[in-house]
Amino acid sequence: MMSNTSAAIILLAGAICFTLMPTVTRAAEFANCANETAIGRYSAVEVSNCAESDASCVLKRNSNATISITFTSTEELSQLKAVVHGIILGMEVPFKLPNDNGCQDSGLECPLAKDTSYRYSTTLPVLKQYPKVSVEVKWELKAGEKDVLCVLIPAKIQ
Repeated sequence: MMSNTSAAIILLAGAICFTLMPTVTRAAEFANCANETAIGRYSAVEVSNCAESDASCVLKRNSNATISITFTSTEELSQLKAVVHGIILGMEVPFKLPNDNGCQDSGLECPLAKDTSYRYSTTLPVLKQYPKVSVEVKWELKAGEKDVLCVLIPAKIQ
């Protein structure tokens, strides 16, 4: 059985993983984690403070990180929700976003037309109290029960 302290550390690391967005922006090719039933796909992912040569995006504590995902969907989307997990030592830890509504304050206004390119963007605080860890961020966009897209973002909190 996991102690409360261990659970708190894992949750905090997951929260940190989610905020793995740095301060310099670049378009990057991250891993696709969508299943075969996903109704969309991404064409570009940008994370602030992510240098071209870095294997992982470096997220500086006590700063903000921005993530942008350019995507299309094979269906019209009346709603869009962001779901984020941090993956640490193979464990997925959910991260509660300040705003998980992908149709609000994200550069998008729903409904979204099918077969049209859109750019989802959000800014997240990388808190000073987050531990310095390596984490893989699993960022999903969902429309109700349907998966729109899933992207894995390798990151380090420093």
